[in-house]
Amino acid sequence: MQLLHIKIILALSLIVNSISAQEPTVKNSSMVVMAYYAGRPSQLDSFDVQKITHLIYCFGHLQGSKFHIARAADTALIQQMVALKTKNPALKIMVSLGGWGGCAPCSEVFSTKRGQREFTKSVKEIRNYFHIDGIDLDWEYPAVEGYPGHAYAASDKEHFTQLIKKLRKKLGKEAVITFAAGGFQKYLDESVDWKNVMPRINYVNLMTYDLVSGYATTTGHHTSLFSTDKQQESTDRAVQNILKKGVPSGKIIIGGAFYARMWEHVDSANKGLFQAGTFKAGISYKDFATQMSTDSGFVYYWDDVAKAPYAYNASRQLFATFDDTRSSTLKAQYAVDNHLGGIMFWQLSDDMYVNGLLDAIDAVRKNYVKK
Repeated sequence: MQLLHIKIILALSLIVNSISAQEPTVKNSSMVVMAYYAGRPSQLDSFDVQKITHLIYCFGHLQGSKFHIARAADTALIQQMVALKTKNPALKIMVSLGGWGGCAPCSEVFSTKRGQREFTKSVKEIRNYFHIDGIDLDWEYPAVEGYPGHAYAASDKEHFTQLIKKLRKKLGKEAVITFAAGGFQKYLDESVDWKNVMPRINYVNLMTYDLVSGYATTTGHHTSLFSTDKQQESTDRAVQNILKKGVPSGKIIIGGAFYARMWEHVDSANKGLFQAGTFKAGISYKDFATQMSTDSGFVYYWDDVAKAPYAYNASRQLFATFDDTRSSTLKAQYAVDNHLGGIMFWQLSDDMYVNGLLDAIDAVRKNYVKK
């Protein structure tokens, strides 16, 4: 009997070792990969949610002082997201408030204790109804100008702090609370009381994209990793700035762009980079091959200081700035090397189903060895 028992143990050990050999070790298993999602429900199942740690529905808005999901289709989408936990039980599902152009009443509503109280109560009700894990606040922006015409006031900074405090108290310590932060200097300096906000939230999602906005009349890198002599705003600059403000590195999530920004009427000097132009459109990464093909005249370039790609079409005077697999890989590696929480991106439905930017990030998570 003892010999048989030993043989059984050895056999089981061989099976376990065989399974372990087939599955790659996830070297950066604690790395957050946070996906904003504003796509169609029919697209969602085409993405591998094993490669994501947090999935965020975009967007709910304010109705009066309450968090509100406007359409039945959005309710169904959130329920579909929650159902993905059967594929990835560790997946966190969240809902986001606002977005660019989606937080017009935020300054007014959150300026009162009643507004803050009614909002936090409604968030708890939404969380309980959908069985989700938390909320992301995408108020663009407290205290500084954001969407044209939206109200903002210096007092927003304190009201945002009060709102975060109330949310944490209402939702409890198990809830995931994040907020989307502008990656530009004015926001970092004026919008957030970092000392009092950060202890109460899980992560700050640095929007280190749109650093050259659609209102800009000069081209540049909209999502560069490092600063250059011509352009100071960058991912690294934003990260180093809030680290100096005392933000824990493990709570910082940097942002990737799953889309390009394109300008027209751009002169060919410097291959269109840092030239005058007029914003034309945004283009999803999945459409690069058709809308920015080399056959149609686009030539791809790499800025080795910014660690950022760009493209120029001389015949049509078009300039594009974006993330690609190379820059996405470097961003993810930067997050690991600098002990950051991880990386997020706008937005998942802009990606390719296979061999896309999420795959590039996932490869870093699974294989990259920190410098």
